[in-house]
Amino acid sequence: MKKQQGKGLLALLGIGAGVFAWWKYKNLSPEKKAELHAKANEVGQKVKDTYNDVESTVKSKYDELKSGAQKGVSDIEADVNDMRH
Repeated sequence: MKKQQGKGLLALLGIGAGVFAWWKYKNLSPEKKAELHAKANEVGQKVKDTYNDVESTVKSKYDELKSGAQKGVSDIEADVNDMRH
């Protein structure tokens, strides 16, 4: 029962924080709103760039591992064929 009360209190705090943030935003001057939008766009671009860098690195490592595994399989197949003859 206490666990549910804690979750309910946490939900109320979250809702309260959201309403407070909305109220603060609504009362910002147009200049401050523009600054906030610019900062949000900048952070979003940084996140996107970081994601693209990580994706590129992971793909590169995956391709390296895949080609190494294929080479290993080819080497094993060649060894097996040599042993048969």
